[in-house]
Amino acid sequence: MNTYPPQPVTFVRGEGSRLWDDQGRRYLDFLSGLAVTSLGHSHPAVAAALCTQASTLLHVSNLYGTEPQRDVAATLDRLVGGGGRVFFCNSGAEANECAVKLARKWGGRGKFAVVSAYGSFHGRTLATLHATGNPAKHEPFQPLPEGFRHVAWQDVDALAAAINPSVAAVLLEPVQGEGGVNPATAEYFQAVRRLCDERGVLFMVDEVQTGLGRTGRWFGFQHLGVQPDVVTVAKALGNGVPIGACWAREAVADVFEPGDHATTFGGQPLATAAARAVLAVMEAEDVPARAEARGAYLVRALEAIPGVRAVRGAGLLVAAELDGPVAKQVAAGALDGGLVVNPVTDTALRLAPSLLVTEAEIDEAVTILTGAIGAVIAPRGTVDAPQAR
Repeated sequence: MNTYPPQPVTFVRGEGSRLWDDQGRRYLDFLSGLAVTSLGHSHPAVAAALCTQASTLLHVSNLYGTEPQRDVAATLDRLVGGGGRVFFCNSGAEANECAVKLARKWGGRGKFAVVSAYGSFHGRTLATLHATGNPAKHEPFQPLPEGFRHVAWQDVDALAAAINPSVAAVLLEPVQGEGGVNPATAEYFQAVRRLCDERGVLFMVDEVQTGLGRTGRWFGFQHLGVQPDVVTVAKALGNGVPIGACWAREAVADVFEPGDHATTFGGQPLATAAARAVLAVMEAEDVPARAEARGAYLVRALEAIPGVRAVRGAGLLVAAELDGPVAKQVAAGALDGGLVVNPVTDTALRLAPSLLVTEAEIDEAVTILTGAIGAVIAPRGTVDAPQAR
């Protein structure tokens, strides 16, 4: 269906930070399938886990237990901070759907609303679309489910004004990914935590794009000095295999009873076998430390490119703000030069390479990007653009 623009390239193979198209041309992947392939393409440990599980046990439904599911739940709980329970699903949107339903069950009748921020992205289902703070995306699908409201990003006073007795939860990203790679401050998240505690509402953190080492910690909220009540993850968890999860502290998770929420495929053995291998490699490689170090190297290199006005982000989730609304043209030029990046706004490029990316690969990517930016901006001169957020 016509839900994406025309696809400029057909990829047929990947290995590490490299992709090859159907013409045999090689590319550097600095988008990672939208922050998904955090261990790179075709990681041997993940491939081996998939092959073994595919010939062992593919599906039994969640009426029964499986070993990979148990192991992944335990590891996620430990990495988040412990004391919680996990629901497995197939995507980030489903993880956020679970969080919304959990908040409503926890709040009880009359206490059901979720407050999120403008510029956020939480999914494409009807509920998570309404949680997403982009009103232009809502209009074609009205009426959307009730119970969602939005406030300005990093405005504590606006959030406080929005929390009335009907509110069950606040849902925020530690870094707004689709909104332009906009990091939250520690002061903001700590104020939100205090406000949620004072008003008796849940603080739910969407770590679908930021979780599992991407920002330089296991989870983005761990930079910010808070402990959430609910955390959602997906993307990097399967390194390309569809899987999501919703973690909640035990007192919150326990409001769910058998029959309240379910999924046919969520947490099935193939997906959780992949996730188990992913998490094992991530811990062995200490990917948060790698993301922090390589992210700092990438930021310094980007800041030196003529035509880059500012760089923002955390770890290896980075946006380069350009001198003008030329991000689409620059991304297209980079692709022609053999580099995959994403125009996350009209003026900014998103870079989210593998967490195992090397400095040599970063150098190569920056060389390609420098040429792509120069080809677009230099001939037309520096243009006015909004200041970096």
